[in-house]
Amino acid sequence: MTIGRTVYLSGNFCPVEDATISPFDRGFLFAHAAYEVTSVYDGRFIDMEGHLSRLRRTLEGISIPNPYSDEQWAEIHSELVDKNGVEEGLVYLEVTGGAYGMRDFAGPETFSPTVFLYADARPLIGDLAREGIKAITLGDTRWKRRDMKTVQLLSQALAYRAAREAGAETAFMIEDGLVTEAASANAWIVDAEGRLITRELSHSILPGITRAGVASLLAASGLEMVERAFTPEEAASAKEVFTTSSGAIVAPVVALDGKPIGDGKPGPVTRRIQRLYYEAMGADVAAVAPWALG
Repeated sequence: MTIGRTVYLSGNFCPVEDATISPFDRGFLFAHAAYEVTSVYDGRFIDMEGHLSRLRRTLEGISIPNPYSDEQWAEIHSELVDKNGVEEGLVYLEVTGGAYGMRDFAGPETFSPTVFLYADARPLIGDLAREGIKAITLGDTRWKRRDMKTVQLLSQALAYRAAREAGAETAFMIEDGLVTEAASANAWIVDAEGRLITRELSHSILPGITRAGVASLLAASGLEMVERAFTPEEAASAKEVFTTSSGAIVAPVVALDGKPIGDGKPGPVTRRIQRLYYEAMGADVAAVAPWALG
């Protein structure tokens, strides 16, 4: 990854080394902040409308006024990638409750948000998508409004560290004997009948934008999607497992808790989903992901 040297901070583009935020900012003191990560491919934003819609919902849910219209957000994103010359990668945005010179739990009646964005040049279709990833299972210790994309990510950070220590790339979070989602992605399995199963939307999981994109593509694909929770045992015995997220897009999971999923390689349904999504992104699949053509 290559972090762009120009960032956006509360109304201005500036060099990253000049971007400073108050230690009294509510994002720093209380994790009172929302964030989004939007993919950029061939200079175009993927699912921008979905990300901005979820941002609006999260900001309303955590009492932070939305500082910009959708059109203004899109303009800031576009100018940021132009200034950094990013053709493929991600744009991270964060909106916090702002700073007002003190640490007060409730804060002022109306917040004046801090807004921060940076661009990250990185390949979106690469080794992990081709070879797959390994996962472990962990108890889910996150707060109970996971449907809001806030910066309360300590549980996820610890999950990634535990996965790395176990020689894996991610973790499947478990609550009451059921998989909620992966550490920072939605989780899917393919059952013996070839159906795609992913947990239904609720306060327990994040309504992933890539998840929604995959779901919309399935309608015309002939593949059946079932929205329900599944157990870690179902995942371990599934024909295929994969995750969806803006950063990794569609990532095959080839092992869970040290045991292979299926034959330990990305399966044909996962490859088909990858191909459908890459094509929807405008990618030349034969050139950048020939392994997805099957």
